[in-house]
Amino acid sequence: MAEKLKVTLVKSPIGAVPKNKATVEALGLRKLHKTVELPDNAAVRGMIAKVKHLVKVEEI
Repeated sequence: MAEKLKVTLVKSPIGAVPKNKATVEALGLRKLHKTVELPDNAAVRGMIAKVKHLVKVEEI
């Protein structure tokens, strides 16, 4: 497992299920094509799995 993950919002959550919108917001992604670095742990991986159709993930 990598130490950190680079998560980028690539698709707008506007038409998404409200729960998915909240997950994207909780990941710290506010605008399209913005990137955040998050720790690589089970909680973050689970959140990413729920919105994998909206984000792009890179291990760093």
